[in-house]
Amino acid sequence: MLNIVIFGAPGSGKGTQSARLVEKYGLNHISTGDVLRAEIKNGTELGKTAKGYIDNGQLIPDALMIDILASVFDSFKDSKGVIFDGFPRTIAQAEALKTMLAERNQEVSVMLDLEVPEEELMTRLIKRGQESGRADDNEETIKKRLVVYHSQTAPLIDWYKKDGKYSHIKGVGTMDGIFADICAVIDKL
Repeated sequence: MLNIVIFGAPGSGKGTQSARLVEKYGLNHISTGDVLRAEIKNGTELGKTAKGYIDNGQLIPDALMIDILASVFDSFKDSKGVIFDGFPRTIAQAEALKTMLAERNQEVSVMLDLEVPEEELMTRLIKRGQESGRADDNEETIKKRLVVYHSQTAPLIDWYKKDGKYSHIKGVGTMDGIFADICAVIDKL
């Protein structure tokens, strides 16, 4: 199986490129935000537990998030692979994902890092907020999200480099050009 961690700051194009990867390679896509909303909407036990944390303004513990991801991962029968979008966000989560996959005789094939300069991220996210009405795509919130990304999430780059799974992708240019760069990496796997 082809298991991809798609990585990058908010606005780097993870969702856009993930959709194209799903179409081209027949992969399943796990967006942690979408998964959590679905578990809560469906009233599953995991969803009820997650809702309790969210309703109290708390982050969902890593162990619970891994249980939810494992449940979704296991639901993909005869899958060609999975794109993990929005997870892991910390080194502890990366270690937990590695363990969860190893228990299934799987591993992360590659971590694709979509690198986009901060000025471009701001422009993209403000435009997305204007077009979609997403409340979290305003300048103040974007700046906070980028601080969190750089302090908590960016250390994963070195972790995946040490694990031999890291691949840098220049996240600026045309969507087709960026996608071609991603496909060149995947096609070598």
